[in-house]
Amino acid sequence: MSENNIFDLIVIGAGPGGYVAAIRASQLGMKVAVVDKRATLGGVCLNEGCIPSKALLDSSEHFAMARDKFALHGVMVDPPRLDLDAMMLRKSDVVKKLTDGIAYLFKKNNIELLHGTAVLKGATAAGQHQVVVALAAPPTATNGQQSLPESVPPLSVTLFAPKVILATGSEATGLPGIPFDGQVVVTAREALSFERVPEHLVVAGGGFIGLELGSVWRRLGAQVTVMEMLPQILPNMDRQSADVLYRSLRKQGIQFKLSTRITGVRRIGTKAIVQFNSGTGGEEVDCDSVLVAVGRRPLTAGLGLEELGVSLDEAGRVIVDETYQSSLPGIYALGDLIRGPMLAHKASEEGVACVEKIAGMATAVEYELIPGVVYTWPEAAGVGMTEEQLKAADIPYRSGRFNFAALGRARCMDETEGFAKILAHQESDRIVGVHIVGPRASDLIAEAAAVMSFGGTARDIALICHAHPTLPEALREAALDVHKEAIHG
Repeated sequence: MSENNIFDLIVIGAGPGGYVAAIRASQLGMKVAVVDKRATLGGVCLNEGCIPSKALLDSSEHFAMARDKFALHGVMVDPPRLDLDAMMLRKSDVVKKLTDGIAYLFKKNNIELLHGTAVLKGATAAGQHQVVVALAAPPTATNGQQSLPESVPPLSVTLFAPKVILATGSEATGLPGIPFDGQVVVTAREALSFERVPEHLVVAGGGFIGLELGSVWRRLGAQVTVMEMLPQILPNMDRQSADVLYRSLRKQGIQFKLSTRITGVRRIGTKAIVQFNSGTGGEEVDCDSVLVAVGRRPLTAGLGLEELGVSLDEAGRVIVDETYQSSLPGIYALGDLIRGPMLAHKASEEGVACVEKIAGMATAVEYELIPGVVYTWPEAAGVGMTEEQLKAADIPYRSGRFNFAALGRARCMDETEGFAKILAHQESDRIVGVHIVGPRASDLIAEAAAVMSFGGTARDIALICHAHPTLPEALREAALDVHKEAIHG
């Protein structure tokens, strides 16, 4: 056992949970190694999820604005032309800058990074967990210099640490009997890098990923059809919010087939025929590509968990206690590998909390206050409980709502769709849920989460002086409306 291979903590996976955990551990004085299969850091989020999708959402929104709305503002331009290659290059540049930034943070914090595949091999008699890494490339030292000559072929090394954090994330779930082929039946990874705008894109799934990527390609000129097995999109979102977003996306030209099950995909050359059933018998539709966005599953295969007896639940997630420790002492898990929403910011919060708990610190993640955002336009965001959840739990509440159509800044922006809604406990006035559909909902929800984290009330928001004219005024008016005191509503 070489001293160079002994660490205080080994993190497997360098996504939003893993890399944040590694940096926080280093800040707390731990010697840390991180193992990741991917050549670039940041996991799915930075490489093929959150960041590239938002880059394309912003770019496609600019294109749609120039095409559809500039004239309303008195800005007269020739019809815009799409340079998809340039748009994709910008997306890649955004991703590279951020992944390079994490690599810099690893060097700054003296974190040892190994590019390869990790397998747990049990603990030594001294209580050191063994992690065998099949290297995809020679290991890189924290000073940026390769610790082995480039001529050395790929090899395996064994790392030792008393604590190991599993943060390997998740992968896209396919449709039964319809395998991914990477060309016609694709995941979000491929849909973020289409070489041309598809004439017709079928999206399987009316969740966050499907709606966001469907919006990108609809704005750029594709016909988009979303097929959702349930009778509504975004089933876990506040119902009023989801309904408003549904109507807005339909106005933008996205077609929806709800209560619809895709039964097969028949490929014909570079195109496909999608077979589906909406309850009235089998139907078919031609398309260029099928984006399958029906969910994700934990990525635990190949880690050696079954051999070591690490307990998993019925969904294949690692069962952990309040410290994020699995059934095997010293082995921890977080992010998409454990229960809860599969969100990057949830994983990052858990990464910090897990490491701080390992260090003996008092810390916690407020799971009831994790915001969820759909980055379509208008955006939709929510934190806390929905009206449906409050009713099911028999919790008495008051509701206040304010429409962006009555807001001065929204009028100036010509972005008047949607509303802000505050749900407050009927007796204590404590805010139990906030839901926003409208311009910059992703930014506005932060105020709500902050107030809720301090146990704030609707009256607290109502008493805060908000700058005028701004979008956050919608939250204040909604808070006033909880007690039927809205000035402009």
